[in-house]
Amino acid sequence: MQRITITIEDDLLAEIDAAAEARGYQNRSEIIRDLARAGLQQSTEDTAQTGQCVAGLVYVYDHAARDLSKRLVQEFHGHHDLALATLHVHLDDNNCMEMTALRGAADEVRHFADHIIAERGVRYGRVVMIPTGDGKQVKSRKHGHRHE
Repeated sequence: MQRITITIEDDLLAEIDAAAEARGYQNRSEIIRDLARAGLQQSTEDTAQTGQCVAGLVYVYDHAARDLSKRLVQEFHGHHDLALATLHVHLDDNNCMEMTALRGAADEVRHFADHIIAERGVRYGRVVMIPTGDGKQVKSRKHGHRHE
């Protein structure tokens, strides 16, 4: 086993400490190892998806973080083919939440979402991917408007 040093925001550490106490962990290392294992398992399950998908990307970020808003806008413009729509919500004086609908190849959607979530200043992020099939056109029902 190796000893490492990490930097964690105070509020995140408080949440980890509260979870450790509630679950009966003896120390921070034990809960952080378990949380890391769970995160890695979830990541493995998420990245196993292939083919076309739609996805919901939700993330909370510090709107005052240096150049973060600019970097996020540049990322979205660079991947305009994946992003369908984004809802922006002001949560408080420091935090904003964005929810984006994505569509495309699962590997491209995953890569883009992971990149957004990993940006410095993004405090929390999650993507939910839903397979849409093998890319074949689905027979549409008539309902008054066209889908492209």
